[in-house]
Amino acid sequence: MSVLILFCAVVIFFCLITNKFSSKLGMPALLLFMLLGILFGEDGILKISYNNYDLTAKLCTVALLFIIFYGGFCTRNIKDKVLNFQSALLSSLGTVFTALLTTAFCYYFLKINFQESFLIGAILSSTDAASVFSILRSKKLNLKYNTASLLEIESGSNDPFAYMLTVLGLILLKGAGVESVFPMFIAQIGYGIISGILIAKAGILIYKKTDLIQEGTDTLFVVALALASYAIPDLIGGNGFLSVYITGIILGNSEIKNKINLIYFFDGITQLSQIIIFFLLGFLSTPSRIYEIFVPSILIVLFLSFIARPIAISLIMLPFRAKLNQIAFVSLAGLRGAASIVFAIFAVAESADLKFDLFHIVFFVSFISVAFQGSLLPWFAQKLDMIDEYSDVLKTFNDYQNESAITLSKTLVTNSHPWRDKKLKDIKLDNKSLILVIQRQGCKIVPKGDIKILENDLVLIGTTVTHSTSDIKLKEMEITKNHQWKNKLIKEIDFQEGFLIALIKRAGNSFVPNGDTKIVTGDIIVFYNI
Repeated sequence: MSVLILFCAVVIFFCLITNKFSSKLGMPALLLFMLLGILFGEDGILKISYNNYDLTAKLCTVALLFIIFYGGFCTRNIKDKVLNFQSALLSSLGTVFTALLTTAFCYYFLKINFQESFLIGAILSSTDAASVFSILRSKKLNLKYNTASLLEIESGSNDPFAYMLTVLGLILLKGAGVESVFPMFIAQIGYGIISGILIAKAGILIYKKTDLIQEGTDTLFVVALALASYAIPDLIGGNGFLSVYITGIILGNSEIKNKINLIYFFDGITQLSQIIIFFLLGFLSTPSRIYEIFVPSILIVLFLSFIARPIAISLIMLPFRAKLNQIAFVSLAGLRGAASIVFAIFAVAESADLKFDLFHIVFFVSFISVAFQGSLLPWFAQKLDMIDEYSDVLKTFNDYQNESAITLSKTLVTNSHPWRDKKLKDIKLDNKSLILVIQRQGCKIVPKGDIKILENDLVLIGTTVTHSTSDIKLKEMEITKNHQWKNKLIKEIDFQEGFLIALIKRAGNSFVPNGDTKIVTGDIIVFYNI
């Protein structure tokens, strides 16, 4: 047992090292995890023989449910109904179209039997949100036309649909009739959606209405919710991955305590899950057998990347009058990753009589997708003119902190306080601080230069250091090239009553403005309304 524990520790340690140097090597970290698994495996340096697909499927199920939960938890609630509808079509119909086109190619061109062709198409129909957004984050690719949000929702929510298609493929492979498929689909979707909503709502109710969740136990509570949201629908015939994703979205867009800490925690869990999945993919593989499936795998990845997905994306996005460069980028951003790997392991664990080497096909397609598509994604974005210099890709996620550059403190003005009976303009503060609110006899007053501070006033001061824990809600607004405040001095702007600018973020720096500060394009205005 100790040897196994030590082995796990060594693997994680080496994966962390490879993750550290992935950007310097110009290679996606997930690819390096896969290569590390190969080095440990049968054809690698250590030559460890491992082929327990059943155990691997169980481990990868847990890992994937946390990846999908985190994907939902970090998805911001986009109020653009057209974008939401478009993303929903891409994750559902887009996944089905991609699977069917790939099935037809494998069946008619590669001469693989229909059941296994359908299984290949189903397994490879989903895209990997973690792979796509690790690249967007690391390269700070800010995309035009809300494409980052579109990709986030599509790639985060298409895994459950690919899973249902994979289950359907396994049913067909076992010779079951098509008549049993429709009830299965209804149960998968219905129980998955209902379970996800109910579990999330129950979790929020417990959070807000009870004292069950003590300080420090909130992460354990949310872990339990994630596990329950997969297990409960799965036990009654529902789609556990769909339920997990819905639970994550609802919780992530709710006002719950310590959300940022939860995101940091699940970010670590997700990274560990990715390490497990990609390492096990390499560990299970036998690269010496690649030559047997090299040609069909290359043909599948080329067809999938440049024909099947572009056709599926175009059929859905063209009716929305999407730009051609956006359609091209979304098509090329369909990286294969964790979900495809896990579903392939499921298939092998469930069906020992596969005539084609399904696992190594998915292994090679995922390898090529992450290695080449992933590495070239920044280049594609530049060549397709998809980079938006006036937006921030990090705002796509729930872990973006609007209050990350300012902390608040309160000062009670007593009888002997030096500010007592002084006008605001006569009080000297350093250039990193600003009086934001004066609370007087239960009322909140927006501070102006001629206001006199009185005894018993509670003065709220903002300082550019860390994030806020106050009940004063700060918001952000970006100054675009067409904004009405662009190139105006703050004292020239007629703000609405109760509005105050607390902070300006500019070119990576934050500062407290004064009346003579000019607002320029690209500024992030941190403000609040009373």
